[in-house]
Amino acid sequence: TNWVGQILGDLVAIFEKKTQNEASSVNNEELEEFPYLELGDTGKYERMKKLPSPRLICTHLLPENLPQSIFKNKAKILLLIRNPKDVAVSFYHFSNVMSPLPSYETWDDFFVAFMSKKMPWGCYFEYLTAWNKYADDENVMTITYEELKENPVLGVKNIAAFFGISLTEKELQNVVERSSFQSMKKNSQKTHGAFGNILFRKGGVSDWKNLFSEDQNKIMDKAFEERMGGTKLGTKLKYEMYCKA
Repeated sequence: TNWVGQILGDLVAIFEKKTQNEASSVNNEELEEFPYLELGDTGKYERMKKLPSPRLICTHLLPENLPQSIFKNKAKILLLIRNPKDVAVSFYHFSNVMSPLPSYETWDDFFVAFMSKKMPWGCYFEYLTAWNKYADDENVMTITYEELKENPVLGVKNIAAFFGISLTEKELQNVVERSSFQSMKKNSQKTHGAFGNILFRKGGVSDWKNLFSEDQNKIMDKAFEERMGGTKLGTKLKYEMYCKA
C-alpha cells in the first residue's frame, strides 16, 4: 500500500500541475496528507474535505466497512492484492517490530494465528472473498504486487490510464524511478519518519520460501484452493506461479 500510495501521490501531483493553475493547486503538505481511512486522528476527515479532487484515500478495510457513498458515487477503487504466503511473511516481520500489534516468538506461532483468523485486520481469505464480489465493477481495477514487480512501467501506465491521467514518457519514468524500492527506502525517513525502517524491509517476491515448512505449504495451498480457486481474484494472483514450492 505504501508503494502504490507513492505512485498515486505522484500521479495526482502530475494531474494537478496539468489541470490547475498555481493558485489553486495543492501544496506539498496537502499532497502528503492522503490518510488511511481507519488510522490516525479524527481531524483528518475535516482536512480531507478541503482537499481538491482527485483525493486519494488508502485503506485496508473490507468493502462492507467502507462508507457506502464510495460505491454510490462510483469513486474509482484501485484494489491491490498480494499472494498469501508473502503477505503472511511480511506481516510476521511487521508485527514483531510494531509495538501496538501482537508479537510472536516464532514463525510457527504466527502461522497458526494467520490461518485461524487472528489478525488485526481480519482474515486474508475473507478479505479477498469480499472484494471478489466487486472485481467486475467498471470502477474497480485490481493489480497484484507481483505484476507490479514484474513490469513497473506497464503497471504505472495502467494505473494512470485507469484514473484518466495522461503521462509523457519522462513523467512515466520519473514516477517509476521515484517509486522503486531503493528510492523509497532511501527517502523513507523523510516520507515516513520513524516508520521508514519498519515499512521498507525487502520489497521482493517469494520471501515465503525462507520460512514456510512443507506442512505449512500444504495447509496454505489447500486453503487457497478451497477459498479462492476459480475466482477472479484467485486467478489474478497466479498462485501456481508464485506460491508453489
